[in-house]
Amino acid sequence: MELWDIYDRDKKRTGRTMRRNDFCLGEGEYHLTVLGVVARRDGRFLITRRVRTKAWAPGWWEVSGGAAMAGEESREAVRREVLEETGLDVSGWEGGYLFTYRRENPGEGDNYFVDVYRFVGDFSEKELKLQQAETDGCRLATAEEIRELADQGIFLHYDSIKEAFVL
Repeated sequence: MELWDIYDRDKKRTGRTMRRNDFCLGEGEYHLTVLGVVARRDGRFLITRRVRTKAWAPGWWEVSGGAAMAGEESREAVRREVLEETGLDVSGWEGGYLFTYRRENPGEGDNYFVDVYRFVGDFSEKELKLQQAETDGCRLATAEEIRELADQGIFLHYDSIKEAFVL
């Protein structure tokens, strides 16, 4: 059973945990998620398409990310998520933490912080090992191409993370 830490509104751990996707958070309680923007030095970004079997936003484009597990630091979580979803180990790459934003969903019990990272390195598409359960393909896209996907309404979190696509 996967557990997530519960944080207060100041992004401090409360010492309590919740079960994965058991959205039971009250006002002022949050869990932590991470997003890892992966960029090549040529100015292209690695984006993946969500599998069509996902309950939420199937077939949409996104960057790697997910929830931090209980006891896991944000940086560890983003490295793990990028590795699991793309096969790329970004631990020695340039870049790192950019910013945090907060989402509150009153009445849904799913409030969360999102720590956004950007990693820049050289890699080829041959190095990618996509996680079949999560992704249905990938592409290397320019910031403009990502904005166009967002304008079509098929790129997750764009308005919250668009500044991460400026190198």
